Amino acid sequence: MVQVSAGLEGVIAAATVLSDVDGQAGRLTIRGWAVEDLAGRARFEDAVHLLLDGFFDDLPADLAPALGQARVRAFAEVAALDAALVAREPYDAMRALLARLPDGDGVHDALALAAAPAVFTAAVLRRQNGLEAVAPDPALPHAADFLRMVRGANATQGEARALDAYLVTVCDHGLNASTFAARVAASTRAGLGSAVLAGLSTLKGPLHGGAPGPVIDMLDAIGTADNAVPWLEAALDAGERLMGFGHRIYRVRDPRADALKAALSRLSKGAGALPGRLALAEAVERAALDILRRRKPDRPLETNVEFYTALLLEALDLPPEAFTCVFAAGRTAGWIAHAREQQASGKLIRPQSVYVGPRPRAAA
Repeated sequence: MVQVSAGLEGVIAAATVLSDVDGQAGRLTIRGWAVEDLAGRARFEDAVHLLLDGFFDDLPADLAPALGQARVRAFAEVAALDAALVAREPYDAMRALLARLPDGDGVHDALALAAAPAVFTAAVLRRQNGLEAVAPDPALPHAADFLRMVRGANATQGEARALDAYLVTVCDHGLNASTFAARVAASTRAGLGSAVLAGLSTLKGPLHGGAPGPVIDMLDAIGTADNAVPWLEAALDAGERLMGFGHRIYRVRDPRADALKAALSRLSKGAGALPGRLALAEAVERAALDILRRRKPDRPLETNVEFYTALLLEALDLPPEAFTCVFAAGRTAGWIAHAREQQASGKLIRPQSVYVGPRPRAAA
């Protein structure tokens, strides 16, 4: 009897130098760096360089200027953002604009693809709010320019640092569904643009892209720390899932949650409503973990990356409908690196299937 691994679970399909996900120990390593250390000190440009190093002979030592110019090149495609695209969901509109970029394999193409999601997401959000798109400033760091293009005004250094921490945290995460899709596309010798579009399309599915937006809805519905336990208990009684808890791979706490919580804590030292919002989130997290351990003792349901993603992106005034776009703005760098790694192997990804349909009928 042929053994079939549904969803390819447990099947090793690639050897990679890019990242290692240890679900039992709760560790994520990105090219030799623990994710929490990398997120605490690296800008997005640094993470892109780390991921792409060794895959392009002409990769610039300092990526900031090159990535800035790549944003300028990508902005030329914003002219195609017509009324029909503006009416679509931000992710669909962003993906359509990205499909206009060249489908090449050079470093020039790679940087354009890495820069484009930020440019296109900002332009789509502004146009959907009746505002003109803001052109990139190539002299700014990537995260700072992303926020400036969304708002039409400069972000603070602390806000840019927080967005950097997020983009770095989510830049790569093993052979997840979207990364595998990107590698499959690249294995056919399709260009980097095709690989990124494969990743983008796969990320849109709710079973992979996650649900940070509903975390905001949950916190708004709970309202106060005193209401956390009864609200969470009622949600579980109704058969609902608690957003931001549980992960397919991690059997313990998702290390990315701690990296983002640390970024939020730094940001909350400024002012405004964030300290109170963070305190509510922490109270909800404590209550949820206690309830889940009591009611589902056989299931490892710990805090995942979605929980503090929602808080951080909300604190940066990014709307929930764009959360997946911002995730893609970080993860695209990982897709590009995996695509190049797969291309270098020269191997077409072509698994087999087991036929379980009816046998051919005998001719009468």
